[in-house]
Amino acid sequence: MRADSSGDGDASAGGAPSPGKGPGVGDPPTEWPTGRLLSTAARRVERAWDGYLAQWSLSHASLPVLAVLVGGERSQREIAAHLGVTEQSTSRMVAGLERTGYVERSRHLQDRRRHTVRITEAGRRTLRELNVRDAIDSLVGHDLSDGELADLRRLLIRFLAGG
Repeated sequence: MRADSSGDGDASAGGAPSPGKGPGVGDPPTEWPTGRLLSTAARRVERAWDGYLAQWSLSHASLPVLAVLVGGERSQREIAAHLGVTEQSTSRMVAGLERTGYVERSRHLQDRRRHTVRITEAGRRTLRELNVRDAIDSLVGHDLSDGELADLRRLLIRFLAGG
């Protein structure tokens, strides 16, 4: 193989990038587009967040179910709609939360085919235990100063509020 003079990485005789090579592959983060930076940072934080939540047998996907239920009993359909996920996904998450004792399911009073879900005292206690701002912030700001972390937070809030 020879080096491609276009600067896009190695190219085979046919001009296609070699496996593992191509535009942007191997470039340092300083060269990445903003979307890639955000996506990579989000995955890193998600892994750290899941590690933190694992202490309570939770994940970034199941935690919002508990948060929704703090507002009162809901049907699985209502939970799914609120979270923007499928009823199948909600059913799996609720089943896991039920196994850990964080929620209880019962038949819907008007529609026996549906279930309602309510948070248990154990679920409420768990939400209180895990909601430690310094511990959660440490998952993100590992090498950021307090000012940088405040700037990042302000920019993320602005970004999310805008779209």
